Amino acid sequence: MSNRPQLLTHGLSGLSQATSADDAQSPAEQRDSAKQNFLKSMRALPTQHIWHVYYDGQSKDAKSHDGEYTARLARLGEPIASVQAFWRYNNNTPVDEIKMRESIYLFKQGFLPIWEDRRNIHGGSWTFRVPKSAGPQLWTLVQMLAIGEKLESVLDQNDQLCGVGLSVRFNAHLITIWHRESSKQKSVDAILACVMENLPDEHRPKPDNYFYKRHRDHAGFKAPPELQAVLDSQQRPEKPTVTEASQPVVELGAPSAQ
Repeated sequence: MSNRPQLLTHGLSGLSQATSADDAQSPAEQRDSAKQNFLKSMRALPTQHIWHVYYDGQSKDAKSHDGEYTARLARLGEPIASVQAFWRYNNNTPVDEIKMRESIYLFKQGFLPIWEDRRNIHGGSWTFRVPKSAGPQLWTLVQMLAIGEKLESVLDQNDQLCGVGLSVRFNAHLITIWHRESSKQKSVDAILACVMENLPDEHRPKPDNYFYKRHRDHAGFKAPPELQAVLDSQQRPEKPTVTEASQPVVELGAPSAQ
């Protein structure tokens, strides 16, 4: 009588353990685990631009020589260059834990969330005051409009989106959208229209809860001397050009007799 063939199980212990682990999970946990494994296996979906996250903590104890508050600006984490990287950052950032007068920004590479930055001095921003209960949800939505190039697509062709920010105040979140050229009225109007079209009806702010402002019009704006000279030259009224038509008419009469 021939011997019964031996069943080889070498290398199958991991599979057996995984099956046991799956059996211990609830159906909901198994679905979540499958979703996470699927997302990990997906090819990264690149964003059109590279983005950076900044944290701004203002301190009343740290003052510059002119008495103004200084901002302690720090870049957080790795550059965001894919949709997956954005969601990893967004899902792991507890917006509700940001403290009073602190801010977080999502800005394109090459731009800093500073009014006086060389690439921002001609720009401006829309500010939306929203309840803290709705702040995190609307912040995610505005970031998606930025990452997905929706905001960029509505701007004037000679303008650029710089980034978006969220600041915490006593009873509200201030969500800001920065662009590079405040002189482009088409951009100013289009940014507001884009946000209003994409906000849920119940979260659309009332007119007195949003406003637009050029960076240079803020009380705390102070450009470096070399950039201030450029701003001054642009704001100086032009001298009227004297034309033939505007010159005084001089009538030449006959010389008087002496």
